[in-house]
Amino acid sequence: MIRRTGGPPRGPGDTDEGTTMEALSLTRLADEQLAAAREADSGRSARSLHHGRDRRLRQTLLALRGGRSLDEHDSPGEATLQVLAGRVRLVAGDESWEGDAGDLVVIPPLRHALHAVTDAAVLLTVTPRP
Repeated sequence: MIRRTGGPPRGPGDTDEGTTMEALSLTRLADEQLAAAREADSGRSARSLHHGRDRRLRQTLLALRGGRSLDEHDSPGEATLQVLAGRVRLVAGDESWEGDAGDLVVIPPLRHALHAVTDAAVLLTVTPRP
């Protein structure tokens, strides 16, 4: 049974957490978070998509207005960044990478920062260190 987040259960067993597929529209969620980021004083918005104490894999959709950044921070563990909309620059140590919608980068285990070159939405996937 597939449950689309935000909708009603679709059948028997569909409400048992962890026993059903959950489907999301990343395009719709990126649009929603970009709209929220454009309205926010900070110029950013985020929504956790897959998380919880019983889950190692964490996924967060982040949106930034063009010209805004996530300041340099430590790497939380093994991580990838997929650009859903716009253009971003990831800076880690002496390296930098620019990505457009559809691009994916493995984030190195170094302090890094993320800059929105244009209004952008990204999907951050992390497996935290134990």
